[in-house]
Amino acid sequence: MKAVQYHEFGGPQVMQVEEVAAPGVANGEVLVRVKATSVNPVDWKVRSGAAAAIVQFPMPIIPGGDLAGVVEQVGTGVSGFKVGDEVFALVGLMGASAELVAVDATKLAHKPSNLTFEEAASLPLVALTAWQGFFSEERDVAGKVVLIHNAAGGVGSVAVQIAKARGARVIATASAKNADFVRALGADEIVDFRTTPVSSRQQDVDVLMDLVGDKAAVDLWSLVKPGGTVIRIAGGADAEALAQEGGLSIIKTRVRPNGEQLAQIAGLVAAGKVRPSVAEVLPWEQIAQAHELSKSGRVRGKVVLTFNV
Repeated sequence: MKAVQYHEFGGPQVMQVEEVAAPGVANGEVLVRVKATSVNPVDWKVRSGAAAAIVQFPMPIIPGGDLAGVVEQVGTGVSGFKVGDEVFALVGLMGASAELVAVDATKLAHKPSNLTFEEAASLPLVALTAWQGFFSEERDVAGKVVLIHNAAGGVGSVAVQIAKARGARVIATASAKNADFVRALGADEIVDFRTTPVSSRQQDVDVLMDLVGDKAAVDLWSLVKPGGTVIRIAGGADAEALAQEGGLSIIKTRVRPNGEQLAQIAGLVAAGKVRPSVAEVLPWEQIAQAHELSKSGRVRGKVVLTFNV
């Protein structure tokens, strides 16, 4: 079969489509014929070597964590999936950009019937990141005021919708050019803190989801009520998973594959409460261009790669 691989860190040109051995299917695994994958910032950070101090993978590396496709074979010990099922998953941080991928069945969920494969492939990492940030360790945002910093991004655009579906009041940070887009996702209020002083707002936030991690984001902590929560998705790579600072609970989350949670997200998608945002779809042979588009920050939503196999 064919897969995208790279044998050394570097620019996008290190990625090549190569012939590799098809994976076997172990107990508890499902073999998926991939129809689409998507690009996340971790993909080009790992490929460039910038993330080498945080995560390590043996070479050669097959990039991509998200996939959507069709079940080709079901291993022993698997229930709930059969050959021909349309599925999607976060397989991990790497390993999805191949014609066939063996996936632990606990990472899989059935693809919502109202999504294309390309739309479904855009969701797992970003949706699970938001979900786990809001709801892990029995947390919830129902009835709370939630501030989402960088709401127009991949995680942010899904986080707005998940929080609204759960019954939160959502304040979203976005630039003027992205304000209408974020408002259409369901945000109750849009703020651009590059033009609006943080000090001008009252301290009324219960939960802050920080998707930027820069100094300006830390300034937003002052808007969180005493006893409130800051969820750090970006920044603070060495931060403790749970800490207390200034009367706030500081939570550092790192996304993990989870088919059960993905199935709950799929339910919100099927109900029309969450919809993906796909910026561009390219053939998988153009993965170098897809990485550059994602890295540019000029796209609103996800860059998706389609497999015509």
